[in-house]
Amino acid sequence: MKNTVLRYGVYSGITICVLALAGWFLGKNLDYSIQEVIGYAGMVVSLLFVFFGIKHFRDKENNGIVSFGKALLIGILISLIAALAFGILDVIYIKYINPDFVAEYYAHSIEEIRNSLPAAEFEVKFKELEAQKEMFSNTFLNFFLMFATVVIIGFIISLISALILQRKPITNN
Repeated sequence: MKNTVLRYGVYSGITICVLALAGWFLGKNLDYSIQEVIGYAGMVVSLLFVFFGIKHFRDKENNGIVSFGKALLIGILISLIAALAFGILDVIYIKYINPDFVAEYYAHSIEEIRNSLPAAEFEVKFKELEAQKEMFSNTFLNFFLMFATVVIIGFIISLISALILQRKPITNN
C-alpha cells in the first residue's frame, strides 16, 4: 500500500504543480475568475490519480479486493501528498515568483465589488476585505488554504472512488 500511495501521490503532486504553473504563466492575462476555474479544474484532474491509485492497489497488489475503508485511506493519503506539493508551490509562487499577487488580487477584488455594489454596501464589504487583507498576506495561511482546498476536493474524490472501487472477497457457501 505504501508504494502505491507514494507513487500515485507523487504523480498527483507533479501534475497539480505542472498544471498550476501552466495556468499561472499561460493564463496570466486572463480574468481572475477564469484563472480560478482553471485552477480548480487542475486540482480535479491531478486528483484523478486517487482513483487510479486505489484501482492499482486493488487490482495489482491486493488480488482484486479492497474494502471501502482501505480505499478511502489510500485516496486520502494520495490527496495529502498532492495537497502538500500544491501548498508549497503556492507559497513559492506568492513569495518568490509573483510577490505582487496578493496586492494585485486585492485591488481586483476591490474594483469588482466597487462596480457591483451600491456605495453603502461597498463600504461595508470594503471594511471586511481590509480586515482580511493582512491575514491573506500571511505565508502560513496561504499554504494552509491551498493545502485544505486540495484535501477537501481530494476527500470527495476519494469517497467517490472508494464507493466505486470497493470489492469484497467472494465467499463460497
